[in-house]
Amino acid sequence: MLHFPIPTQQEARNTMGDGKKICIHGHFYQPPREDPWMDTIFPEGSAAPAKHWNERICAESYAPLAWARRLDGSGAIVELMNCYEWMSFNFGPTLLTWMERQAPDTYARILEGDAASMRRLGHGNAIAQIYHHVIMPLATDLERRAEIAWALADFEARFKRPAEGMWLSEAAVDTATLDLLAQAGVRFTILAPRQAREVADIAPDGGQENWTPANEGNLDIREPYLVELPEGRSIAVYFYNGPLSQAVAFEGVLAHGDRFWSWLSSLAGQGLLALATDGETYGHHFKFGEMALAHALSQARAGVDGVQIYNYGAYLAAHPPKRRARIHESSSWSCAHGVERWRSDCGCATEHKPGWNQRWRKPLREGLRAVKTRIDEHYLRTGAELFKDAEEALVQYGWALCGLEDDAAFEEAHFKKGLTAAKRATAWKLLTMQKWALSSFASCAWFFDDLGRIEPLNALTYALRAMGLAKRTGAEDLEPLLLAHIGQASSNDHALGSGLDIWNREIRPRRETTESILAQALLSLWAEGRLPQPGGTARAQWPGLGVDVTLTQTGPNLLTGTASITWTRESGHDDCAWRWERPDCGGPMAGCLQVDQPSQKSGAKCIPASYLAWGKRQAIALSWVRRAEDDSWRAQCEETRQGAHLFQPYREAQTTQTAAERWGRLWSALCWQWILGEVEPGGDFLQFLEELGQGHPERALLASRAGEHVLALLAQPEPDLKAVRGVISQARTANLELNLHAAQNLFWARLRNRPGVRETAQALGFAVS
Repeated sequence: MLHFPIPTQQEARNTMGDGKKICIHGHFYQPPREDPWMDTIFPEGSAAPAKHWNERICAESYAPLAWARRLDGSGAIVELMNCYEWMSFNFGPTLLTWMERQAPDTYARILEGDAASMRRLGHGNAIAQIYHHVIMPLATDLERRAEIAWALADFEARFKRPAEGMWLSEAAVDTATLDLLAQAGVRFTILAPRQAREVADIAPDGGQENWTPANEGNLDIREPYLVELPEGRSIAVYFYNGPLSQAVAFEGVLAHGDRFWSWLSSLAGQGLLALATDGETYGHHFKFGEMALAHALSQARAGVDGVQIYNYGAYLAAHPPKRRARIHESSSWSCAHGVERWRSDCGCATEHKPGWNQRWRKPLREGLRAVKTRIDEHYLRTGAELFKDAEEALVQYGWALCGLEDDAAFEEAHFKKGLTAAKRATAWKLLTMQKWALSSFASCAWFFDDLGRIEPLNALTYALRAMGLAKRTGAEDLEPLLLAHIGQASSNDHALGSGLDIWNREIRPRRETTESILAQALLSLWAEGRLPQPGGTARAQWPGLGVDVTLTQTGPNLLTGTASITWTRESGHDDCAWRWERPDCGGPMAGCLQVDQPSQKSGAKCIPASYLAWGKRQAIALSWVRRAEDDSWRAQCEETRQGAHLFQPYREAQTTQTAAERWGRLWSALCWQWILGEVEPGGDFLQFLEELGQGHPERALLASRAGEHVLALLAQPEPDLKAVRGVISQARTANLELNLHAAQNLFWARLRNRPGVRETAQALGFAVS
C-alpha cells in the first residue's frame, strides 16, 4: 500500500472553526448546442479538432478540475484533487445533460464533490442555475417561473437534495426575479458588488431607517445581505469580491499557484472572502489554471495561514445577514448598462473590432419575443383543452424532463382525463414547443459581437423548431413574423449578409423533414457499416428520435426499403417507403433519396443528401472516418504482428532500412508491435522507429491509443500490472510519451491503496515514498 499526501480528517474538519474564510465559486455554463430535432450536438467547426465546444471545454476544464494534478518538485503527481469537493459551483442543466451522456466519469466526480462537501459542512458546494440561462429581467412571469422550477427539479434529480442557492444568468436581476426565487424556496443568490444600490442595518421593529448609497468602493462584501421582498418574503444576497475575481479571470493570477494562494491568504480576514468567475477560467481560458486552483485549495484545506474553506450555504447558516440591501433593478455582472447587452447596441462587446456594431441585437430580441408571444398564446389556448392547468403544467414540466416524474405520472397529474392518444401526443408537442422556444432566449445569443456566430444561429434554430411544432399543433405559420424582424439585422461580416441571408443559408436548411431524417439514418448506417441485408432491419438512434430502416431489395446503384420514425415523448410513428439512388461517382451524398409517405397526399419527395446542413454532413463524415480508420488500423496491426519480425538488421554502412518509405507507411502499426512487446529488442528497429517518429502526423493518435490500452488493462477486475508497466516502458524506449490521464485517474480512484502497486504508480507518474 502506498502513502499519498491526501487530506487528513483534521484537515477536512478545519473548515468549521474560527479563522480566515474563503469561498471560490465557479460558474460553469455552455449555451444550448443540441439540435432541437435529434437532441444531440452536431460538429462545430470552430472547435476542431474536438467535435464541438462542449467536448473541447470538458477536456480542457471540466475534466481537469475533477482530477486536478498536484505535482512535487520533480513533476511527479502527489494527488489528483477533485476541486468540486472544495470549491463552490453551479453547472447549467443543459450542460450536465450532455455530460451525463458523454462524459460520465467527470459528471460522477461533480456529484461526488458535492456529496463530500455535504458530509463535511452540512451544506453542499453545488447551487442551481437558471435552466436555459435566459436574462430573467427580460423574461415574462411565466417564463421566469418555468426557468426556476425546471432548474430546481433538475438540481434535485442530480444532486439528490434541494438547492439552497441559485445562480442567475449573467447575474441579471430585478426584485421580481428575487421574489420568485424566494417563493420557490431558494435561500440565496450571488451578485456583483456594483449591483448593490444601497444598504442599511437590520434594525429592530420600529427602528430608524439608515439607508446609505452603496458602490464597489464602500460595500462590505464579506457578509451576506438581506433583500426584503413583497409580502414579508426575503432572500440573502452575496456580493463577490470584484477586484480579486477580475484578477483571476483576466489578469493572469492563475499563471502561478503560489501567487494565487498568496493573494487569497493576504486578502482573507474577518468575514468571508468570496470570489466568482466563469468556471471555464480554470483550464480553458488559462491552461493549467486548474492546477493553480488545486494548489490554493490544498493550502486552505490544510489550514495554512489559518485559512478555511467554506461554501455559501454553510457560511449563511453560521452567519445570517446583519444588514439589508437594495439592488439596482435590471442590472447584471457583465453589462455596465444594466441588461442592454441582450437587447441593444449598448457598446458592450468582446472584441470591439473597428467599424463593427451590435445593432442586430434589437431585431433579434424583438423577433424572438414576437414569436414567443404568439407561441404562448397558442399554448394557453390549445392547452386549455388538454391540461388541467396549462400554466402549471408548463411550470412543472421540468419534473418530467429530469426524470423525477415519469411520463405516465406527469400525464396523471396534469393532463385532463379521457384524452385520446392523438390529443396526448399534441399535449407533449406543446410542452416540447415551449422547451425549444425558451432555449432560443439563452443569453449567449446576444452576448458576443456578431449575428453570424454559433450562438445566434442556434437561437434561431430553436425558434425554427418551436415554430414547426406550433404549426403541427394548429398554429399559424410564424416564420414570416420572425423574418420581418431579423430582416432588419445584418452581420458585421459583409460576406454573411443580412439576417434574411443568414436565415436562408444557415437556418432553414437545418429544418428536419421525413426525407432529411431518413437520409441521415441511411447515411449513418452506411458510414458505420451497419446497413442491413435484404429483409433485415437496423436502427439509427439519436436522443430525440430513432429510425428503424428495413431493406427490401438491392440493385446496381439502387437500394429500396421502408422506414419508421419514432420521436422521444411522442406517441405513434411516421412510416414511409424509400428509394435510394447512388451514382457511380461523387460519393454517398451525391445520390437522391425518394420518400413516399402514405399519410401525405402529395407524391414521393426527393432530397439530395448534400442538402443536409453542414454539421449533419460532418457527423456522417466523422462516423465514416472513425470506422474506416479503425478497420484500417486493425488490418495493419494484423499484418505487422508477423511482418515486424521481418525487419532485418542493418549491414555494413547501412543507415536506414531498404524501402524505408514503405516501412514508414506502417510506422504506427510497427510501433504498436514494439509497445506490446511482440518484437524482439533490436537496436536498428528501434532506431528506425525513433527517427521516423519525430514529428510523425500519427504520433498523437498512437499515444492516445496506447494510453487507452493502459486504461483497458487497469480496468480489468484483476489488472495485469506487469503488462501495464511493460507497455509504458516499451513506449518510452521508443521515445513516445503516452496520454495517461485517463489511466492515472482510474488508478487514483480504484488502485492506489492496493498492496503491491508501488512500481506501477511510479510508472504512471505518481510520486512514491
